[in-house]
Amino acid sequence: MMTLHQLRCFLTVYEHGSLTAAAEELGYAQPSISEQIRGLERGLGVDLFRRVGRGVVPTTVADELRPHAERTLAAADEARRAVQSAKSFETGTIRFGMFGAGRHYLSANLVADVLARYPGVRVEITGLNSIEIYEDLRHGKLEVALIAVSSLVSEGLDLTPIARDEIVYVSVDPARLATPVTPHRLSLANLALSQSSFKDVDSTRIKLSQMMAEHGRTLAPKIEVEDVETVIELAGRGVADTVTTKGIADVLIPTLAPRAAYVSLRPKVYETFAIAHRPGATLSNAARFMIELATRRMHDYAEPV
Repeated sequence: MMTLHQLRCFLTVYEHGSLTAAAEELGYAQPSISEQIRGLERGLGVDLFRRVGRGVVPTTVADELRPHAERTLAAADEARRAVQSAKSFETGTIRFGMFGAGRHYLSANLVADVLARYPGVRVEITGLNSIEIYEDLRHGKLEVALIAVSSLVSEGLDLTPIARDEIVYVSVDPARLATPVTPHRLSLANLALSQSSFKDVDSTRIKLSQMMAEHGRTLAPKIEVEDVETVIELAGRGVADTVTTKGIADVLIPTLAPRAAYVSLRPKVYETFAIAHRPGATLSNAARFMIELATRRMHDYAEPV
């Protein structure tokens, strides 16, 4: 098997026509260069140079090899530079997993923060629901992510909680907002909930269902849709009430449901957000950078943990 070192020695000998001159340029002893050339010849099964006087002359096979060797070394150098650039965030791709509603907390700001500091990078924010991101993390498709969790015990992932946000009741009816909403009232409410495709694993629904079960009640939405924007808009039209986190309500209500407002539940229920990665993983500089930015941005909207 030929190596990059062998090819570099070959090109230097080819250029100088001398093993001694090549050794001087590369900073090696002449016998070391000779051994590299012999190793390359053995690997290829051909002679690359003929000795003439005190120098060497390339064979026709060496003439054929030269442009390929040059392209190979150039490609290796380019790959090395790309890796170094990615390490220093000058170029390359930063991938970060984030639960779908996370875009309302920090998605645009997070991307802007990254590009303001490292304009040469490519940013990928992926994920629709925390359970999908969980699977991508477990299978190594993502290095690190921000997810909403119903429990801080997770098989196959290390979770570090960074923030929590109160789950609130949204309505246009002032009478329904006069006092905190109890499990009994929530069980009777005309509710619209998001995450219909993930209703069995969605962390907000799990938290609410647990709270309701503790009080002998059941969460039974009348309307189920995919996105939180739709349930906020429905609440703003008075079609149904909804529950969501306070941070999302603060972002969406002014534009989608300006007549709506929100009130706490009783007892209060919180959504917890955590940084997740595979156990024992050595995080890259890019991952640590994204964790730092995401944590800081989350704290603008949610209570630090």
